Amino acid sequence: MHFEINATKRDPQGTGASRRLRRAGRVPGIIYGGEKPAQAVSMDHKELFLVLRQEASHSSVLDLTVDGQPEPVLLKDVQLHPYKQQIMHVDFQRVDATHKVHMKVPLHFLNGDIAPGVKLQGGVMSHVMNEVEVVCLPKDLPEFIEVDLKDLAAGHSLHLSHVKLPPGVELPLLQRGEDPTVATILGAKAEEGGTAEEGGPAA
Repeated sequence: MHFEINATKRDPQGTGASRRLRRAGRVPGIIYGGEKPAQAVSMDHKELFLVLRQEASHSSVLDLTVDGQPEPVLLKDVQLHPYKQQIMHVDFQRVDATHKVHMKVPLHFLNGDIAPGVKLQGGVMSHVMNEVEVVCLPKDLPEFIEVDLKDLAAGHSLHLSHVKLPPGVELPLLQRGEDPTVATILGAKAEEGGTAEEGGPAA
């Protein structure tokens, strides 16, 4: 999916200037990284809000156009108002097509309702992880990673090493020798407080 955001350069003038921008319907932000110095920018709140409400925008390379000059960036941080639907500040990181990026992407679970442990054995599906950090070139960055649960039985777990990755994508957790549980199905015995030997989820 392709996302475009328009921005203008601004002089960072402190909290008061940021408040004035927000009252004018603008969002203060900053672009950093690469060989260029950090650049303060501002964006139209409505335009930015519509982009960021889409899940894929948080794990995609965005086209940020600053005063007419396009700049590929990643969204690194979003500060939201405590109770209003208002974006207070955003951080973007410049992207170099030749350098790998570290980014968290969401996990999309498939076929949990037809997994044997749920459909035939009456187990309860539990999603232990909802996102995972990946390392890849910007062109290979996935919007999400699919996790197929169609073969999972009650009392069993699916680990990160079992997840099929898109081409060019690596998982730092696996490279560090870790293999956490992504999803598990709690069987009837586990729900009643049974032990792992009686069919509880794997560690």
